[in-house]
Amino acid sequence: MTNTPTEKLFILAAGIMIDPKGRLLIVRKKNTEKYMLPGGKIEPQETPIEALIRELKEELDVEIPLALANFITTYEAPAANEPGYQIRSNLFFILLPQEIKVTAATEIAEAIWITPQEIPNYNFAPLMTSFVIPTWLDLITEAGASLGFDLHNA
Repeated sequence: MTNTPTEKLFILAAGIMIDPKGRLLIVRKKNTEKYMLPGGKIEPQETPIEALIRELKEELDVEIPLALANFITTYEAPAANEPGYQIRSNLFFILLPQEIKVTAATEIAEAIWITPQEIPNYNFAPLMTSFVIPTWLDLITEAGASLGFDLHNA
């Protein structure tokens, strides 16, 4: 972890959410260009997992059981929409047992399920390109068949 001053640091919880076809859920906030993971800032009274569950409900109208969200790591990267700021993201992995409908709400302009073939079509936040996309691609390449992902029909 870097020693980013706290006034220049956003502490977040975010979910690498993958559906049964192996697709990744990405979101874009209103009035921004970069795509990122669903999630958001952790409130003072919240744990990272509580913040993620709350943000998914507020921003996408998705209710995820706590047991589905597995903590992966904490990762720092430049903030996508605030120059000079860093994010420290508590990343969770969520493998959905079935496809779900997501509805962009509050500050979210778009919520999209993407396949690996669609990666070049999007402008991603720094955390996405440095960590999330490679992690997702490794997972679906190494474990995709055993997890039942159907990437050819995604």
